[in-house]
Amino acid sequence: MKMKRKDYISWDEYFMGVAHLAGMRSKDPNTQVGACIVSDDHKILSMGYNGFPRGCSDDEFPWARDGEVLDTKYAFVTHSELNAILNFRGGSLEGTTLYVSLFPCNECAKAIIQAGIKVVVYASDKYEGTPTNIAAKKMFDAANVTYTAYKPSGKTIELEV
Repeated sequence: MKMKRKDYISWDEYFMGVAHLAGMRSKDPNTQVGACIVSDDHKILSMGYNGFPRGCSDDEFPWARDGEVLDTKYAFVTHSELNAILNFRGGSLEGTTLYVSLFPCNECAKAIIQAGIKVVVYASDKYEGTPTNIAAKKMFDAANVTYTAYKPSGKTIELEV
């Protein structure tokens, strides 16, 4: 009798991989962030990546990080977490898990809490200690949203597309 293979990826590796893959759709020249929302029975409910809202051309809106507010991306870009929430076409996201490649900002934290997402698994917390990061964590703590750093397994996954 043939035995099942033992080198398959874990659920965390799978969902974080999907989040990273979604982030590769972003046209942002500096930061590509992806998110994947998952039910407690391991079903992908929605995905998102950072980019401009539907109908806002990524050739006409700015990608700059510095300058006057209206000359930068910050007034226009929708973050991956919010896109994943808005892309969901089912019923409720209550009790779900969000996998995201970058720890959510305070604005996305509000949407995550309001959507009923209860667990956030993040790959990077590069803005740790900034005011918006502290605010996000304070709100998550108050709303009993668990946030956990993803622990990479060291596996490399290569896709041929």
